[in-house]
Amino acid sequence: MCTAPAKMLAIAAAVLLAGCASHRPRPDGPGGRHEEEWHAPVHILLRYDANHDGSVTRSEVEAGLKTDFAAADTNHDGVLELDEMRAVNDKRWSEDASASSPLVDWNHDGVVDFDEFAATARSLFEQMDTDGNGVLSPAELRPKGSGPGQGERGGGEPRGHGGRGGGRGGGGGDDGGYPGQ
Repeated sequence: MCTAPAKMLAIAAAVLLAGCASHRPRPDGPGGRHEEEWHAPVHILLRYDANHDGSVTRSEVEAGLKTDFAAADTNHDGVLELDEMRAVNDKRWSEDASASSPLVDWNHDGVVDFDEFAATARSLFEQMDTDGNGVLSPAELRPKGSGPGQGERGGGEPRGHGGRGGGRGGGGGDDGGYPGQ
């Protein structure tokens, strides 16, 4: 014979499992409408193509990042505080939710400095610069699977992951590396 508490526990477990099993996509975020609109994050770098030649250089990325950081640093103190971080993150999400990259205070000092601000774009640049020359060619900027027989990005494996070029090494790029690294 089952007791009332045992029946209640069984009912609660059944309701919990039923809730976990059902999947209703959220209107925004993972499983929602923005997930259906996913695309490669190359636009993060393409926006820095200052001369609009279809290639993006390390110098163009650095100059664009400095301009963006200065615009986000509304109180001009050289770092982004919580309200400034929130404004940047909100803007990034509203512009392109599927490929947005939120600012993160990696060193936990309560602010985002320029290196933290630039980390995503710099990392993406390094991954996409398969020949290590400091210039992203149109072929390197081609998103995954964007053309017949293009493989991952049309340019081999990302450097540092078993592909050509290995590591960060120069290769005669336009400025040889990022400041402070």
